[in-house]
Amino acid sequence: MYSRMIKGFGWAARGIWRCAREEWHFRFHLVIAFYVLLFVPYFSLSRAEGAILTLTIAGVLVAELVNSAVERTVDRVSTERHPLAGAAKDMAAGAVLLATIAAIAVAILLFWKPDVWAAIFADWGAHIHKPILLALSAVPAVLFVWKWRT
Repeated sequence: MYSRMIKGFGWAARGIWRCAREEWHFRFHLVIAFYVLLFVPYFSLSRAEGAILTLTIAGVLVAELVNSAVERTVDRVSTERHPLAGAAKDMAAGAVLLATIAAIAVAILLFWKPDVWAAIFADWGAHIHKPILLALSAVPAVLFVWKWRT
């Protein structure tokens, strides 16, 4: 029983890894989540707010995984265009869009604190290496999203 359960975790991890390798949208959402999480220490989020942020990020990634699975399944069933196949793919993509819109709303609610942003920029002015490192991190982030394949 435990062997099958452990194998199940392995299969799930393989699915996430495959989505990360093959789907640039998934990698894009991973990069956005990374940058959001970089700013969390500047904000005094409560445990509940942290939980909401975690669930929001997970929701977007889960929606992207399901969207990718639906697209693969529909493409596998038939290579011919069919209105129902298109509808299924559009609905799955719509789920990602809704999750992303909700994530943006959550980000605005949690991070719209002008006084904190002013403190961040003041800190960056005093420690110029921080914004430079952030800017330099954009290069590997862009390469990860658009060029990375294994």
